[in-house]
Amino acid sequence: MKRSYLAILALVAAPLAVSAGEITPTQVSFSDGSVEASLTGVPGDPAMGREIVGNKSLGNCVACHEVTDLADVPFHGEIGPMLDGAGDRWTEAELRGIVANAKMMFEDSLMPSFYKTEGFIRPGNAYTGKAADDTFGPLLNAQQIEDVVAYLVTLKD
Repeated sequence: MKRSYLAILALVAAPLAVSAGEITPTQVSFSDGSVEASLTGVPGDPAMGREIVGNKSLGNCVACHEVTDLADVPFHGEIGPMLDGAGDRWTEAELRGIVANAKMMFEDSLMPSFYKTEGFIRPGNAYTGKAADDTFGPLLNAQQIEDVVAYLVTLKD
């Protein structure tokens, strides 16, 4: 019986331990637009990052950026810089800062802040046309940010 309780406790506590090291959007520390510390303490997965960058329901980065590696995804945008060579142009910390909140590095950027929950003028509740409620969160979670950064670091010239 005691082992059953310990097993249940381990199952319940494991997700809490992972999230305990996560940096929330309001705790992110920017230095000249860069974010040195991982948001999760867990390495990003470049394959998942590639999926997020090309997925129009997640990061949708291809709406504004062209990425040769994602040539199979139609309709790349030309508003933002081409992401080919991003791993050579920016450090991991700079990429993390840009993805989390590009306006911290590039004040006039049109890029959305993917890891921000405060400081908006009129946030909405997804695509409902209604005001934000208590479920309002960042566009991407902390691990998704780390995954995107891990993928962008692989994009070398």
